Amino acid sequence: MLLVLLGVLLLHLIILILLIVSTAASTWTVGGDMSKDLWYRCMTNNGGYHCKPASNEDWIQAVQALMILSVLFCFFSLIAFLYQLFRLVKGGRFFFTAIFQILASVFVMCAAIIYTVMSPDEGSGAQYGYAYVLAWVAFPLCLISGLIYIVLRKKE
Repeated sequence: MLLVLLGVLLLHLIILILLIVSTAASTWTVGGDMSKDLWYRCMTNNGGYHCKPASNEDWIQAVQALMILSVLFCFFSLIAFLYQLFRLVKGGRFFFTAIFQILASVFVMCAAIIYTVMSPDEGSGAQYGYAYVLAWVAFPLCLISGLIYIVLRKKE
């Protein structure tokens, strides 16, 4: 049972790291001399690297908010898991932790979908970057982790 708990904890930490990196990294869209993330749009001109804030459009602000919420809910889920690990009665399930983790997965999924649908094409060379891919990788892992917490029971 200890190995299962350690495995779930390790998976949770990996998901949290993926969410933090995908929220903070500067490569949601890359192409040529341009990189764009949730916060800045950067271009290389005449050997200089120039960044300006992301647009004030509603969709990018929604993606920003959803990614921050996913990180927060994943973190709160980790805290809830550690609390329930020591305070939950024998045979109890980690429902509170599971709810937070599943909400985090829904938030990251919604953010990635909005970014996919609403991000304008920056030309033929624009591609999605690794931060965008990490967000999509974090979604199923987060959902699986939440489902594991629903099934998991505390044993002595």
